[in-house]
Amino acid sequence: MSQFTERFGHDSISPTSKSERSMNFFSTFALWLAANVVITSVMTGMMFVPDISFTNAMLAILIGSAIGAIPLALTGSIGTRTGLPTMVMTRASFGQKGAVLPAIVNTIVLIGWSWIQAYMAGLSLNYAIEYTTGYSNINLFVVLTEILVVGITIYGHRGVESIEKWVSVAMLILSAVVFAKLFTTYNVASLVQMEVSENPAVSGIIAFDIVVATAFSWMSSVCDFNRYCKSVKTGMWATYSGYLLASLIAMGLGAVVSGFSILSNMEQTYDPTVLLSAYGFGLVASIVVFFSVLSTNVMALYSATMSIMNVLPKTGFWKPALILGIMCTLGALLKETLMANFFNFILLIATLFIPVFSIVLADFFLVKKGHYDAEDIAYDNKGLYRYQKGINIAAYVTYILGAVFAYYFTYVQPLSIGATILTFLLSGGLYYGIMAASGQLSSHKKSEPEIPNKLEA
Repeated sequence: MSQFTERFGHDSISPTSKSERSMNFFSTFALWLAANVVITSVMTGMMFVPDISFTNAMLAILIGSAIGAIPLALTGSIGTRTGLPTMVMTRASFGQKGAVLPAIVNTIVLIGWSWIQAYMAGLSLNYAIEYTTGYSNINLFVVLTEILVVGITIYGHRGVESIEKWVSVAMLILSAVVFAKLFTTYNVASLVQMEVSENPAVSGIIAFDIVVATAFSWMSSVCDFNRYCKSVKTGMWATYSGYLLASLIAMGLGAVVSGFSILSNMEQTYDPTVLLSAYGFGLVASIVVFFSVLSTNVMALYSATMSIMNVLPKTGFWKPALILGIMCTLGALLKETLMANFFNFILLIATLFIPVFSIVLADFFLVKKGHYDAEDIAYDNKGLYRYQKGINIAAYVTYILGAVFAYYFTYVQPLSIGATILTFLLSGGLYYGIMAASGQLSSHKKSEPEIPNKLEA
């Protein structure tokens, strides 16, 4: 048994050494491209048209992604600098014990997304099999999807990196073919000139807010993967450009497909595969969508595992990955019930999670002046991040106020401009102010110990 499990990933929460850094510009770019050219991003783009014009939708996607990818890349750079997973890195701002809460919440969010993704991947696989053989069994294909997800994840970051490269290439090819087909078959001018809804549910600024929030949703996982980047600068640019291109392709494809389907009086559905089948891409689209969702689900399960390891560091890697994989499989079988109810719950939790990474970025770049002791964050040998009995009260006060602000202005009294960016800026500024008022700002650069993973920017 030990010889068999020896092949599995043995990823840990310890700082990643230089010898373990395997991700260059291309592999990092491919990872974030494949992670975001996914059906949920396509669905997001479909939400915008015809509530707003196609031109405004593309502007919202471009500007929102360009802005949202900045904090994503910056957070990833902390992972590259320290070599630490995301939730372990939050110990520096929330405290050694205080970081347990973000880790548990992150695990819940990721499991929820994994359930949704597994169901959607099962739908796509079922479509492909039914198209070719006539056999249909969604439950079976959902289970098979999660078995494959666990089988890849259990090999650690090596398994994640290997699948993302191939998926990114496949998604780029499919996207290029679909765009070429649509723009040569239909009148592009009609798409640009199509009338918007008389009673739109989404405005241009809300679309922008949604796009930014989509980028923010990846911040809880970015360090889990970017800790393996070979350099800070390369990792940042690859993450930024990979995410930006993926967002433009996926959300843009959603806006295009939605617009042309309305102009052609097609059936309106939340599943882009159904619409793409009307354009002659049903089988190909279902296969590529399956693999794109599969790759995103692998990343979700991997990050959920790293979050659990932050809470229970002695558990190892493959055992919690296997247990979480089983939980994800069972949850995905809820199918329509899952989509109808749990989706809103996950969006609520994700909204309340935004202040966490505003605090993290403010702590690293403003409070700690860009210097963390990675070894002490991981092992707590010096006690630099114990704060008040292991919890940073300033971070918790900021988080509570930021979460209340996000909830109130998202669900109780929604703002016409959205609450994502305001929550992010308010939380970061408030945290910095509290830390300054309590005399906890770093007055000078601290000399960092020589650790194996220290990299040049």
